[in-house]
Amino acid sequence: MSLLWLSYGFLSLVVVLTGYLGLGFLPRLPRLVTTWLVAGMIWVPARFRLPLLEEGEFYTGFAPAVMVAAVAFLERNASVMVPALLLLVAGGLAGAGVGLLLWWRGLDHHEYVDMDEDDEPMPPRRGGGGERREPMIG
Repeated sequence: MSLLWLSYGFLSLVVVLTGYLGLGFLPRLPRLVTTWLVAGMIWVPARFRLPLLEEGEFYTGFAPAVMVAAVAFLERNASVMVPALLLLVAGGLAGAGVGLLLWWRGLDHHEYVDMDEDDEPMPPRRGGGGERREPMIG
């Protein structure tokens, strides 16, 4: 099972990275929010339960909630699909929140301050107001 989770994690990282690069035409805010929303939805786990061949025996485990919801949809099993969909929504909202946080942290919140600049005003230029001056050598 751990190898299955490892391969799923690697493939999901590939999907998230190519999705981010594929959305390069969007501004940074919607690109980050969309990418992290999808990442949150594909990385949230859900508990599942499968019946075994013996009567009354079940196999329980964890799987990605998107897979649990897809299998429950195909089996038309609403009692399994509703919790998986709620986990998908929660994971998507958490991922969108991470995307917003990354966007907000990437903003430049402070004005640029040049510490080498003197507080004194610059002396007036020689040669008059707004006329063009040609460079002179020597």
